[in-house]
Amino acid sequence: MNDEGLVFNVTTQTFQQDVIERSQQVPILLLFWADQVAPAADTKLQLETLVTRYAGKVLLGLVNVAEDQSLAQHLRVQGVPSIRVVRGGQIVDQIDGPQPETALRALLDRLTLSPADQLRDQLQTSIDSGDFQSAMDLLQQAVNEQPQNQAFRVELADVLVLQGELDEAQKVLSGIPEETDGFERPKLRLEFAQEASGMAEIGALMDQHQQAPDDLEVRYQLVVRGVVQRDYELALGHAMAILQADREFRDDIGRTMMIRIFLLLGKGSELASSYRRRMFAYMH
Repeated sequence: MNDEGLVFNVTTQTFQQDVIERSQQVPILLLFWADQVAPAADTKLQLETLVTRYAGKVLLGLVNVAEDQSLAQHLRVQGVPSIRVVRGGQIVDQIDGPQPETALRALLDRLTLSPADQLRDQLQTSIDSGDFQSAMDLLQQAVNEQPQNQAFRVELADVLVLQGELDEAQKVLSGIPEETDGFERPKLRLEFAQEASGMAEIGALMDQHQQAPDDLEVRYQLVVRGVVQRDYELALGHAMAILQADREFRDDIGRTMMIRIFLLLGKGSELASSYRRRMFAYMH
């Protein structure tokens, strides 16, 4: 075992104590490997390096099948490298064969996500597919289990806006402290949805834009409608066009709308980063 206890050898005799029992507190990657198999030895080195970056949120147990095959046989390991993910005393996942480092890092990321981040990942999958009912079911269960977890309420407000339940979203938001992480996202989304309520549908606005491409008011409404329909590239494109056409239109609304969309998309958005660079390049 190394000094930090993050990586340790596992045998049949130590499996219960070092893997099953410890996995009640922290997920454990159980790697079956052998020096004689180059891909397995490479996987061992990759995981030893990666695990140290997660500060004890995940551990690595090593089973050298060249020294003892009994545990591998018991767990029906067919070849090396092979990974078993042990959590809460149970094997919850397995990966067989060599994997690129990106896949190993993604596995570790999934295992070390907070409950809120895990929920957010599941929600994003449902939202991306347009399955808002599944997203609502996930959130209702999460809020019922942890009623004081404001992160879940933030997500609930966000999905309510996406569903068009603006009054319900406002009620949920009113009960969330404004300093709560992520609060600004549903707040902004609600503001855009409220702005759009008196506007024409996006198809009609596109027709108007084709007929009068210099009409900045139509472009402004396309920005709002684009955000509501989650077509952020469309929205940012029109906002950028407004910025370039007239800084005085609606008190520099092109720039302020872009900033609002950047905040809505969050720090990890490549689209936001691209348009942020374009905005600053134009302005400076």
